[in-house]
Amino acid sequence: MVPPDPHTTVSQVRFAIIFTPRTSRKRYPAGCVQIFESAEQAHAAADPEKKRYAARVVGPSKSSEGQYIYYLVEWLE
Repeated sequence: MVPPDPHTTVSQVRFAIIFTPRTSRKRYPAGCVQIFESAEQAHAAADPEKKRYAARVVGPSKSSEGQYIYYLVEWLE
């Protein structure tokens, strides 16, 4: 994981919903991540039955393949 740059707001810790069939990965494409302003908003939008999980993520970062990705910090229970 690339650590957040303290001088910019490009790659920061954020609250999000991640759409994923499995929660064992550590990084997710930007197309699977929806950013929210707060943990409460992310929790409200979570729907495990539809594979939408609340999380804290760091990103976006550009991968070596040229995709924008987010790194999982933690799942929000």
